[in-house]
Amino acid sequence: MDIFDKYQTLAARRAQLLATGTDPFHLEIEDLAGPCEATIAGRRTILLGTNNYLGLTFDPACIEAGVEALRRYGTGTTGSRIANGTYAGHRALEAELAAFMGRRAAIVFTTGYQANLATIAGLAGNKDAIFVDSDWHASIFDGCLLSGAKVVRFRHNDPEDLDRRLERNPTPGGCKLIVVEGLYSMFGDVARLAEIVAVKKKHGAFLLLDEAHSFGVFGARGRGVAEELGVEGEVDFVVGTFSKSLGGIGGFAVSDHPRFELLRVAARPYMFTASPGPATIASVRAALARIAARPELRARLWENARCLHAGLTRLGFELAAPPGPILSIRLPDERSAVFAWNRLLESGVYVNLALPPGTPGGACLLRCSVSAAHTAEHLETVLDRFASLAAALAQPLAAE
Repeated sequence: MDIFDKYQTLAARRAQLLATGTDPFHLEIEDLAGPCEATIAGRRTILLGTNNYLGLTFDPACIEAGVEALRRYGTGTTGSRIANGTYAGHRALEAELAAFMGRRAAIVFTTGYQANLATIAGLAGNKDAIFVDSDWHASIFDGCLLSGAKVVRFRHNDPEDLDRRLERNPTPGGCKLIVVEGLYSMFGDVARLAEIVAVKKKHGAFLLLDEAHSFGVFGARGRGVAEELGVEGEVDFVVGTFSKSLGGIGGFAVSDHPRFELLRVAARPYMFTASPGPATIASVRAALARIAARPELRARLWENARCLHAGLTRLGFELAAPPGPILSIRLPDERSAVFAWNRLLESGVYVNLALPPGTPGGACLLRCSVSAAHTAEHLETVLDRFASLAAALAQPLAAE
């Protein structure tokens, strides 16, 4: 038996994808002409699947901050935060994130994935129970496994089901930790956070909110869904990422808990991973300042999201959620989704192809992410290409 035999089914599905057209998992971006345009297969392509919500990856101040840090501090830290990997920039960013989020303390991680992994596994132990939304991100799933805690899933975005499961699962000698996301990355729906907070208070639980896709996008100051819904004071821990609105790579967690800093010596993914490079930290600091100083970026993002949502709806596409930075189009089956993704790519529009088992409920999706950097011309072109796709989908697909 070969060690890869266990993946025969996966290999067969991948081969079927490759036979249909471009490999979505090895798509090569040959050149970039800004946050929303690239060259793919020699073709000018509008990027509609980047999570670059505020378009800050090409912001001049962010780029210059990264370049200056690269010259001054070099290419990397070559060490973890508890060894030789804490630079002045790391501490400065943590102070700035804490101030921006209105929290007592912040911890910066090397990736957003590790932010969830470290925070969840650091907070929960084998006497605790984690109550997690069933549409959990892989990083949340792995954090729960690493913690050793009892894991209880509740129905997606269902505070009533969460209430029942908290009632049925006492934790003698331990704590209850609820983990939800502010904006869910596949469908683009928003957490029913006010009701979840009420359930949390009823059962004396702690609440961790992953604002990865909602940070910079929701709230008067861009702090996320908790700010938007006025419940920040009831959220115990917030996790976020640098790879969406902040245009970098890395992650963070913030909290008002007086003993939050213990995670630095309790969370293995923090303790044993090399710290983020100086250039990344510098560009993220500049991006955070941009988010604070330029609320018009959020306004432009939402204007674009409403425009695109309305246009796609007029064309007859089924959107999975109301207007927002993530617009996911439901398609009836995998074959239709793969055909549609390839057709759009060939016409110069890149979106995300999202298929089971990576999607909730076995959904087949074209996942679009809107940016403040998309122009009116971009959106007009995108809707024109989707109009052509709608006409093609109305015809029977050719047999394989």
